[in-house]
Amino acid sequence: MGLHLPKRARRVLSGIGLSTAFLLLSACSAEDKASVRRLAEPTPITKEGWDMHYMWMYSWLALMIVGILVWGLIFIVPFVYRRKKGDTHTPVQVRYHLPIEVFYTIVPVMMVIVMFFFTVKVQNKVVDVEKKPDYVVNVVGFQWSWAFNYLDAPGVGDVYEGGTTASKPTLWLVKDKRVEFSLTSPDVIHSFWVPAFIFKLDVVPGRDNRFQVTPDTLGEFDGRCAELCGVYHSRMLFNVKVVSQDEFDKHMQELKDKGNIGRVTGGTIPSEVAGLNSEGEAK
Repeated sequence: MGLHLPKRARRVLSGIGLSTAFLLLSACSAEDKASVRRLAEPTPITKEGWDMHYMWMYSWLALMIVGILVWGLIFIVPFVYRRKKGDTHTPVQVRYHLPIEVFYTIVPVMMVIVMFFFTVKVQNKVVDVEKKPDYVVNVVGFQWSWAFNYLDAPGVGDVYEGGTTASKPTLWLVKDKRVEFSLTSPDVIHSFWVPAFIFKLDVVPGRDNRFQVTPDTLGEFDGRCAELCGVYHSRMLFNVKVVSQDEFDKHMQELKDKGNIGRVTGGTIPSEVAGLNSEGEAK
């Protein structure tokens, strides 16, 4: 048995619920409201990220419209076309109704084609590496951290910065400069993911996956591995710092002065990864 409330009580409760929801939304900060408008997606920090952001927004909008239509029909049709008291005739049958069958075959196919078209269009734009980048970073994913090789950095040549499970490495990028990422791995499949890029790409042994972005927002951001790659996958984190050209050049010189010259290919055995003991277990 369900709980049956008087109509007046139901109206009062509905009013209280709507008022509470309004107050909660009005108490949100401007940042929270912006997050709601983005459907909780991070704010893109690259020019290419906005293309992916809008693709997802329009995809969610299309799904919401279809969902409202489908669920609306599911709830409305049984009430509108239910057998009414006194009905004795058989409802009109729609089996082998060609127009309806064509409709519910063609429309879903067209929706998939449209979404596929825009997905491929945005994806091709992001993974297009025909344009000459301002600089190249070789990202090495290994169990269980990252190394960043800055190739042919002005005035210093090849320099690198690596991390461990105990100390997250930092990827330095230049604001408004096009960077090309070359992704490699010496062991298993990883996935290079910076949520604020609104994009990730797998790091596959034996392959050199590449993509380009142009950061347009100064600041520090989070990055992580998005592919289950072993027991310490959750510790495979890194930072991203978008800075000015002068700060970037200064950091490259600091890496050279520290002796971080050349290129690294990643860790080899667990005992060589700081933060693990000789058995490969967390200290």
